[in-house]
Amino acid sequence: MPKFIDTHPMGKLSAEQLKKLQHAPKDQFGITHHDILFSEKENKAFCVLDAPNREAVAKHHQHAGIECDSIIEIESTRG
Repeated sequence: MPKFIDTHPMGKLSAEQLKKLQHAPKDQFGITHHDILFSEKENKAFCVLDAPNREAVAKHHQHAGIECDSIIEIESTRG
């Protein structure tokens, strides 16, 4: 499955909530979290997601009330 990285403000999400999301099962948009990185100081989250496509990533975040600043399809050196 393709991987994507997106960036967005943390907004109302706490570090604890992000840590819980890391282990969430596949959602209705086909999204699973590969990794979630964040900076509370900068109010930024960076989600590395396994997703069927860019539109699914956008819908996944919109469903949570979050607008992404960017969504980029990526490749991993891990395979």
